[in-house]
Amino acid sequence: MIETEMEQRVTQKAALPAPLIPLERLAWNYWWSWAADGESIFRDLDPETWEECEYNPRELLARTSAYRLAEAATDPVYLERLHRIDERFRSYAISPPHFQPQGITKEHPVAYFCAEFGVHTSLPLYSGGLGILAGDHLKSASDLGLPLVAIGLLYRYGYFRQRLRTDGWQEEHYGETFPNELPIHLVKNEDDTPMRIEISIRERIVLAQVWRADVGRVPLYLLDTNIPENVETDRWVTGHLYGGDRETRIVQEMLLGIGGVRLLRKLGVSPHVFHLNEGHSAFLTLELAREVIQAEKRPLAAVIDTVKRQCVFTTHTPVAAGNDEFEASLVTRAFGPGYLNELGLTEEEFLALGRVDPANKSERYGLTPLAIRMCRSTNGVSRKHGEVSRALWQKLWPEKKVEEIPIGHITNGVHAPTWISPLLRYLFEQHVGDDWEAKLRNPVAWTDVVARIPDEELWKAHVNLKERLIAFIRQRSAQSRIAAGEKADYIEAAKTMFDPAALTIGFARRVAGYKRWNLILTDRKRLLKLIDNEERPVQFVFAGKAHPQDEGSKLVLQQLAQWKYDPAVRQRVVFLEDYDQEIARQLVQSVDVWLNVPRRPLEASGTSGEKVAINGGLNLSILDGWWLEGYDGTNGFAIGNGNDTASVAEMDGADAESLYRTLELEVVPRFYNRDNDGLPRNWIAMMKRAIQTLAPRYNSDRMVEDYARKIYPQITQIR
Repeated sequence: MIETEMEQRVTQKAALPAPLIPLERLAWNYWWSWAADGESIFRDLDPETWEECEYNPRELLARTSAYRLAEAATDPVYLERLHRIDERFRSYAISPPHFQPQGITKEHPVAYFCAEFGVHTSLPLYSGGLGILAGDHLKSASDLGLPLVAIGLLYRYGYFRQRLRTDGWQEEHYGETFPNELPIHLVKNEDDTPMRIEISIRERIVLAQVWRADVGRVPLYLLDTNIPENVETDRWVTGHLYGGDRETRIVQEMLLGIGGVRLLRKLGVSPHVFHLNEGHSAFLTLELAREVIQAEKRPLAAVIDTVKRQCVFTTHTPVAAGNDEFEASLVTRAFGPGYLNELGLTEEEFLALGRVDPANKSERYGLTPLAIRMCRSTNGVSRKHGEVSRALWQKLWPEKKVEEIPIGHITNGVHAPTWISPLLRYLFEQHVGDDWEAKLRNPVAWTDVVARIPDEELWKAHVNLKERLIAFIRQRSAQSRIAAGEKADYIEAAKTMFDPAALTIGFARRVAGYKRWNLILTDRKRLLKLIDNEERPVQFVFAGKAHPQDEGSKLVLQQLAQWKYDPAVRQRVVFLEDYDQEIARQLVQSVDVWLNVPRRPLEASGTSGEKVAINGGLNLSILDGWWLEGYDGTNGFAIGNGNDTASVAEMDGADAESLYRTLELEVVPRFYNRDNDGLPRNWIAMMKRAIQTLAPRYNSDRMVEDYARKIYPQITQIR
């Protein structure tokens, strides 16, 4: 299927020299983004243009000069590389599945719904961890050969781009997405007309066209309302990711859930199971119910079990306030009376589906209660999060004790081939084998083979990656300072900031209150002693975005940003603007330590630290989310004692003290303790231990296989 479609598109374009035709085939499938030599096969055509077009292979091929393409077409070394990767791609497309899950086939795949997908930087459909997790889920499903179809939205402006003013205040900017420039194509009917689905929103018929992105063997279908047939208001339904007001949010979620089911029907796809990744797609359960009600003329109460058998739900939010809720009047206005009539429900019966207490008419309509009610399985994304979710939603089962609440967990993982650095990949290929990805799925075998990697080679690779990171920091910082109109001496200082030999700590995540960005600034004198120590210096690299409407988080970010002007820290502290997948990749592959200080138990899982671990970096984290499961005392560092019963002030004070103490007494001494060869043997031992114990457990292949074996199979008994 992949090869046939690629060949068709290649035939339509004759701009490339014949020997380079495989580049066109590769450019139309995001498999290249995690394949060995995949990125470099494009980058090496024209590195400067590659960066300017933000790593979009289609745009690169369109903008690279005819002469440069002709050069590549006559370079035997380059052509041999291209031939090898093209052969691997063709082989990958037809490789057998890793396992045969019960009931899931090409004819009856998993239908995976999510509001955002972080497949690659060049496809700006994500804002943070949820989207990156979804992108990794698709990639592992492809690698494992799990039949899966994904449904999302194509946002015209995506998520915002960040820029800091000279006073440190965040400004938001939006860049328009032009689908015809992306590696996605418009889905058409058999008569070559664009496929459209329709849905009634606010008592108007809204049309959506459909785009398809290929993620290895997984198709990702994206609904798009920006077409002339819609009125202007409806064209903006897919305008911004998490932008606009509450009405914008609910109509987006109607399009995703209801429109997504209608799209699958038009495509002729009959899913084995519908996977709701977070509550944004919960309305799909209503559409499944409506189909049965209309076909069989039965009431909703009689078809709920039929819907439940088809649906599973993953919640990513550990606090009630983080779940999407809407005023009753907004819900009924968005749906209109027609849809409720097709469900055979009165307005109050319809609203009761989204309330924890159906009888409480003042309660807002929540998508999480709706999803839990209408799905046969609900799971959190770490063991602790499952526990928190059972307590959070106990009221939905008033007759049960907390421990009896049927909410389980599948701990998140990350896609190792996407996030591993080329140097570490090469090291694994040399000492673990070309089949290192397969060995990664076997924790016992993985532990044995990683132990054989020589300390010297692992450390050399890590040092080289740090040098790359610092070059990246200097370049990005200089560009940002020039763009912001900073003073000349401050721009010049970017050329010499950071020291490759210094302990480098990364802290990059969404700027939100519970993530406690200001915890590290609690005791500045103590922090400055760490930073300014001539013999054992510590340097920090920060990155992250505050939500446009979160003024409090913007103030925290401003406080940190202004600190960079302090002469005592400006050479060893940096904030990288516009956090995205490219910055994340640079950081997780290169830092010595990854810092994470959420307020327990508000970290549902967290995945950035898992990306660090596969690259040999060490986590310094609160015992929450995945780290509560992963930490064993030998593979990283823990902050605090896991207590989440203290007051907020007490918890913050105790965790700040623990953070400083752990840095001073454990992290810094271990990093700078060197043998006669100049190697930090104890540190390297901990790096290896992190790779051995964390990489097999916290990768998305394991995660997807857990879903396929434990969650996706159909069951006969409905909870």
